Amino acid sequence: MAYVISDECIACGTCIDECPVDAISEGDIYSIDADLCTDCGSCAEVCPVDAISIAE
Repeated sequence: MAYVISDECIACGTCIDECPVDAISEGDIYSIDADLCTDCGSCAEVCPVDAISIAE
């Protein structure tokens, strides 16, 4: 399962540099491309507002 970014995202950019496969896209609220995500969890570990979690 891929990770997803919730509406709690503050678009700070911290997660983008952590993604080893460039699966995160910028915007008002960032998004993760499920086809590229390798489920490593690096983005979730660095998110300052805990807006990233495993998709259910």
